Amino acid sequence: MSSQGAPVTPRTTGRAIAVVVVLCFSSLSASLMQSLVIPIQSDLPRLLSTSPSTASWVVTATLLGGGVAMPISGRLADMYGKKPVLVVSAIILLIGSLLCAVSSTVSVVLVGRVLQGIAMGYVPVAISMVREAAPPHLRNTAVAGVSATLGVGGALGLPLAAWIAQDFDWHVLFGVSAGLAVVMTVLTATVVPHVRDAHPGRLDVVGALGLAAGLVGVLVGVSKGNDWGWSSPSTIGMISGGVVVLLLWGWYELRDGDPLVDLRTSARRPVLLTNIAAVLIGFGMMAQAIVVPQLLQMPGAAGGMGQTILQAGLWMAPGGLMMMLFTPLSSRMLTSLGARVTMSAGAGVLALGYLVATLLMDAPWQLMAATCVISAGVGIGYAAMPTLILTNVPAAESAASVGLNSLMRSIGTTTAGAVMAVVLTSQTIELAPGAPPVPSQGAFQLCFAIGAAAAAAGAAIVLFIPRQRRTRDAEATAHKDTAPATT
Repeated sequence: MSSQGAPVTPRTTGRAIAVVVVLCFSSLSASLMQSLVIPIQSDLPRLLSTSPSTASWVVTATLLGGGVAMPISGRLADMYGKKPVLVVSAIILLIGSLLCAVSSTVSVVLVGRVLQGIAMGYVPVAISMVREAAPPHLRNTAVAGVSATLGVGGALGLPLAAWIAQDFDWHVLFGVSAGLAVVMTVLTATVVPHVRDAHPGRLDVVGALGLAAGLVGVLVGVSKGNDWGWSSPSTIGMISGGVVVLLLWGWYELRDGDPLVDLRTSARRPVLLTNIAAVLIGFGMMAQAIVVPQLLQMPGAAGGMGQTILQAGLWMAPGGLMMMLFTPLSSRMLTSLGARVTMSAGAGVLALGYLVATLLMDAPWQLMAATCVISAGVGIGYAAMPTLILTNVPAAESAASVGLNSLMRSIGTTTAGAVMAVVLTSQTIELAPGAPPVPSQGAFQLCFAIGAAAAAAGAAIVLFIPRQRRTRDAEATAHKDTAPATT
């Protein structure tokens, strides 16, 4: 592919499908890191011989690594080509997994978890590349499939990790992730085509450091606010400091000739509204992932289902499969209705799923049914997001823009975790004198209502995105899509 963004579709449909499968599998493997340690989270202080507050960073570290890496890896892919960044991301996942697999020291495990988070930068680059690598008749399906892995990985990772943690030593979790990373590296290096898709530019080191510092401040403050206390100096200092750094970062980026993130492009109405909706839909996706497992595992005397961690994960697993099953439908909707209507419809289905959940809270199968509706909405919405982004940004900024959109989803999921924790701890009941309080049924219903409101707001915001018009750039893009394929 030339530096102007010509397609990179392999010469045969079979080879193109192989590339799409590799990118989907590898993105799914990277996304699994989100939920890898959730089944052993309560045991981490004992396993790592550390305090609960320190052990909680094993989860937060991956969140921070992914949040920082997604826009930066996208920018590097636009500058140096997508395949090199994909291969390096897979190798980083391997290194991080091996560190965690061979150590029981909290400092080493934290480093490994940060590296696993950084490896999630693979996903937005894969989304950007699969649109170019897939043949025209499979393009929407391919983009939908890779994009959905951000949600599917977390959903399927929970039962897989719960089973491994229940029947094997906890280090096996990271042995499995290391094995996946090896397969990712080999397949990406051998199957994904190497093309000349680099665009001239330089890495904005100051911008990268500023973005990392600002994001770490905000994400740490939001994710730890419930533990530290929302009025504590630590929480206020981290969030306010992060916001100040991000404002200074934005001021700098607007004045830089070759910025890490082109904020003028990001401020275009279609891109801006898509990213705002991504925060809300990401919030909606994560809300059920936090609330439903807790409700499933709560004792029956408290209104819960009394399920084990593994059983809860298995009840949640069909939701992850639902996201993948809806990929073909998402593709047909993108083709017939356009990305704008498809994304709004997905958010609407997501909101409907939460309303169903408020009524179906009496048995595990009822929650599974509600989760499947929610997951269908996530799958449809996630499929349309990158298409909206890619059709409204220059080719030279495609990977960076998709990376920023993925970051917006992560901000939504992080915020959901904080909000759900506040709600679930603010409305509690005591099962017995001296026993720790548990969330009330009203708290769970309120969480579902908040998830529905966020998704409905996302659906409404998307409808304010202008209908796609055939501008000169759009005509050029259409011409490229029908141009002969190159290797």
